[in-house]
Amino acid sequence: MKLLIASDLHGAAPAVRALDARVEAESPDRIVLLGDLLYHGPRNDLPEGYAPKEALAVLNGWSARAVAVRGNCDAEVDQMVLDFPCLADYALVEADGHMLYLTHGHLPGKTPDDPPALPPKSAFLSGHTHVKTLEERDGVLFVNPGSASIPKDGSASYAVYEHGRFALKALDGRTLAEGGWDGKPASGL
Repeated sequence: MKLLIASDLHGAAPAVRALDARVEAESPDRIVLLGDLLYHGPRNDLPEGYAPKEALAVLNGWSARAVAVRGNCDAEVDQMVLDFPCLADYALVEADGHMLYLTHGHLPGKTPDDPPALPPKSAFLSGHTHVKTLEERDGVLFVNPGSASIPKDGSASYAVYEHGRFALKALDGRTLAEGGWDGKPASGL
């Protein structure tokens, strides 16, 4: 199974269009969206190209393959315009025998510093910080794809899961880091 994982799009149409090009190039089975899809939030400046209606048109094009969770900037009004569910605080996805726990990462008991109990060979996927992460702790991978629109670590990004490995990628498709459950530190970070 191949997953494309993105977070913190914040209604930035150019970033969403760039991500759509990556969806086309990567051809994932599912698109995992870890929250903060349409609104920029009160703590962020407006992202470049802020146009939630334009971003919405692209996001709805992914509806048959999308799995989404709610971020701290998402609201019930977003569900009124999105063609896929987006208001759950977390979701579970099984991929190649691995349990992937999806959440935005802002709620108690659902953060990288305070995760739920997960079995070894599972992954905790979250966004919220806008900073890319790929690390293993006690047999669980912690993955944050960063932000496609308002990166706080210098580069807009997304992640890909395939065959038990995660890759953090720039919006042009370059691999920035990769790793899996092999006990080796992620390369590239």
